[in-house]
Amino acid sequence: MERNAYQDLLAWKNRKDRKPLILNGARQVGKTWLLKEFGAREYENLAYINCDDTPEIKNSFSDFDTDRLIRVFSALSGVEIKPQKTLIVLDEIQQVPLALTSLKYFCEKSPEYHIAVAGSLLGIGLHEGTGFPVGKVDEINLYPLTFEEFCLALGNRILVEQMKEGRWNELSSLSHTFIELLRQYYYVGGMPAAVKDYCQNQSLKSVRDIQNQILSDYKNDFSKHVPKDILPKVNIVWESIPSQLAKENKKFIYRAIKKGARAKDFENAIQWLIDAGLVYKVLRVSKIEKPLKFYEDFDAFKLFVLDLGLLGAMTDVSAKDVLVNNNAFTEYKGSFTEQYVLQELIPLHKKIYYYSKENSSLEIDFIMQKDQVYPIEVKAEENLRSKSLKAVHEANPDTKPVRFSMAAYRKEEWLTNVPLYLAHEWMKEAE
Repeated sequence: MERNAYQDLLAWKNRKDRKPLILNGARQVGKTWLLKEFGAREYENLAYINCDDTPEIKNSFSDFDTDRLIRVFSALSGVEIKPQKTLIVLDEIQQVPLALTSLKYFCEKSPEYHIAVAGSLLGIGLHEGTGFPVGKVDEINLYPLTFEEFCLALGNRILVEQMKEGRWNELSSLSHTFIELLRQYYYVGGMPAAVKDYCQNQSLKSVRDIQNQILSDYKNDFSKHVPKDILPKVNIVWESIPSQLAKENKKFIYRAIKKGARAKDFENAIQWLIDAGLVYKVLRVSKIEKPLKFYEDFDAFKLFVLDLGLLGAMTDVSAKDVLVNNNAFTEYKGSFTEQYVLQELIPLHKKIYYYSKENSSLEIDFIMQKDQVYPIEVKAEENLRSKSLKAVHEANPDTKPVRFSMAAYRKEEWLTNVPLYLAHEWMKEAE
């Protein structure tokens, strides 16, 4: 399984100012596998320690003598650790908070060692009472597989290479193939365990079983990590997200999850899910001008879950509806297609917003700022009417409107139509 983050790891390895690395990501997005694969391929040896099932490690941080700690890591892993030639991996580091603190000292005293850590954001980002090594670590974010990575996992390397070449018009002849793969991705999603099983067995039932197990594991994590006073609210917010998306609201509606609910009642619960990497928060902006951050509206936002396949499992959408029925993309327009596009954009490491006006039908699904501001409209079909996008562009002529839809690639005077299956690659290359 190939991951785009592998190239980020290579860049980290080769940096002259390299610091200890934290590989961030929600539970079960493939952090452990990726670090092991990277260590095996790019280093002479790998010193791997799982902090959860290595009791001895927990008492090893009585001080932060890095020379002594290297000897401990070597003894526990059974590997001779050599500067520059060994990748040290501390997995499930949230189980040993002082191990996280120690990264500061490896940065300052022993930068010659290549050390990477991974763990659940539930533990790393939310752990209280431990000094986080601010400014002393490098960080890489790992997300569920993108559509492109999904295609690679299924063995469609030539298709992916053609996507990367940027000759968008030439891909129209392959649209049927891409759309069939996109149908599969809508159902399977990007969680590595589900993708791996689908590649090996082609069993839709098995995929759904895996997705449901992941959801169950998350719920169990809630009970372990969430403060008791907000646990019921975390569960309510989490369960409400699919229905919030399906209603195509212009913002998250508190009263939709509980009669009379107000922002202050659920702010902590929402933030907990965001910090855990399980939910993406998309803020509204009041103006479509650079810099977008100046116009953030913190009172209006949308919530999305981390993975398209998990969204399908949460809503119990059948394989037939997604893979067979002709209305697969239109039936779930308000949730699936927007979720898909956001999931394709998030790994580009850009802040994503949306725009709407109160008491008006005008709404722009997403807005992204690179060198230019890109108002983005998401269409789950070939409907090419874009009244809101046109109105926004006329009011903001410096913007670069883009429409992701099922139609073929076409560049117009004021608008670029990009097929849904090219969303990630096209936006990555856009200037």
